[in-house]
Amino acid sequence: SGKIEQALDRYKAHIIYRDSIINLERVEKMNSYEIAQKESQQIIFEQKRKNQRIVLWSTIGVLALILLLAFSLFKQIKFVKKANHVIAEEKDRSDKLLLNILPEETAQELKDSGSVVAKKYPSVTVLFSDFKGFTSYAENLSPEQLVETIDHYFSAFDLIMERHGLEKIKTIGDAYMAVGGLSFDSVNQAKEMVLAAQEMNDFVTQTKLDDATTAAFDIRIGINTGSVVAGVVGTKKFAYDIWGDAVNIASRMESNSEPGRINISENTYQLVSKDFDCEYRGELPVKNRGQMKMYFVNS
Repeated sequence: SGKIEQALDRYKAHIIYRDSIINLERVEKMNSYEIAQKESQQIIFEQKRKNQRIVLWSTIGVLALILLLAFSLFKQIKFVKKANHVIAEEKDRSDKLLLNILPEETAQELKDSGSVVAKKYPSVTVLFSDFKGFTSYAENLSPEQLVETIDHYFSAFDLIMERHGLEKIKTIGDAYMAVGGLSFDSVNQAKEMVLAAQEMNDFVTQTKLDDATTAAFDIRIGINTGSVVAGVVGTKKFAYDIWGDAVNIASRMESNSEPGRINISENTYQLVSKDFDCEYRGELPVKNRGQMKMYFVNS
């Protein structure tokens, strides 16, 4: 339209307006980018915190589980140790109880195989003892006093046998039976048995002088040496016992003895004559055996 200056001004205004629009768009884009970047950073930060919380609680959970397992394991180990201790104590008690019933070799055989094979012993020494007048005296005792009296004597006899390496076999009423020579050792079991018999006699004599029990007796003791067969009888309340002619003769030695005396057979005399002063009694009649030589062992 021929208005050149005005057109130039309009054009300049257009350029300025156009540039301002473009700059505005750029600023908006920049602002949007910064906002998005900040939002991303915030999201990342929140995620990190979330991850940290997850790791923290996971760690706490794992530690708690480890502590729980450790405590459980500790209790289990403690229980096992206690159980093993109880088992060991019970085993020791059962072993001691078994040794109170059986000779050591026989007890070991029973534990190893569950049974005991009968064995023949070519030379053992058997002792029997009983108390004079016990039956009539026992009639005036209460059951408690009777048991207490028997226990007083037999407990002492058990200790004497143990000191001399001998084995108590059994008791029947006031009768006490023991044997030496079941261990196959080189000990003179006949000599040890006579020594034990003397101690038994001394104990019974001493009991008359003290107040340990109101029951005072005289003891008769018989000893014989010979071969026997030993084994375990029964399946539940099993018992260790010995059989043979030597046992029967030892019982006859006791029944033919006198109160306070130790009566031994010819077989035993041949083994102990050099160690003890023995008094020959001659040949005396023995039930089912005829005449047999007997000797008193002097104190």
